[in-house]
Amino acid sequence: MTAAAAIDRLLAVMARLRDRERGCPWDIEQSFATIAPYTIEEAYEVADAIERADMDALREELGDLLFQVVFHARMAEEAGLFDFRAGAEALTAKMVARHPHVFADAVVAGAAAQTEAWEATKARERAAKGAGALDGVPANLPALLRAQKIQARAGRVGFDWGAAGPALDKVEEEAREVRARLPASPPAVASEPLAEEIGDLLFALVNVARLSGADAETALRRATLKFERRFRAVEAALAARGRTPAQSTLAEMDALWDAVKRDEGGDR
Repeated sequence: MTAAAAIDRLLAVMARLRDRERGCPWDIEQSFATIAPYTIEEAYEVADAIERADMDALREELGDLLFQVVFHARMAEEAGLFDFRAGAEALTAKMVARHPHVFADAVVAGAAAQTEAWEATKARERAAKGAGALDGVPANLPALLRAQKIQARAGRVGFDWGAAGPALDKVEEEAREVRARLPASPPAVASEPLAEEIGDLLFALVNVARLSGADAETALRRATLKFERRFRAVEAALAARGRTPAQSTLAEMDALWDAVKRDEGGDR
């Protein structure tokens, strides 16, 4: 089956699922708003498959993500807004326009130069619409990702630290402000001033990541996976001794943690 035939069959399946008389009751009652969370979830599952280098899972998850696109396009077609082909045609036109070095006579020096040209093109498109530098960054992006995009947009118009060093100085300043707000004992809920200072600290850390060439969202996800892997190893070591973490001391768990790190080759 050709790619075009496969897409056509998928579109037909989606149309049947949404058929008011012969379709699936669940699919029929969905809307853009109710499907959006599934779309986000599928995108994360794609990222997870890539992180795990599981190509079988990636094939499946990409299919699931494509189904989300088809679902939204079908609902738009039913509402008389646009259909899947219109979306594909608009995307194709945009990709051709934003790659003049491929489809026209422009020349770029490399990937970094192309990234700059891409962002410059998007900035011109926003300006043509009367939009500001920060307009168009979705409000419901993950917080770290949105912070990094907002910072990058501001940086492109000159409002930036310029290097990771000064940004790290800001992290240290924000850390001192957090420390000054810390109560003597852990509260059930942070005070509003403390929560605000913690937010400032996180935002400053995102600046350091961005100016170091790191993706903050990816860096935190990997750090969380590393913690999870090591903690599970600590749990397994305690289970071999017939105990759970709740039955152990912090000192014992710290010692096992250090052993796990050594086995992994250090602090990686």
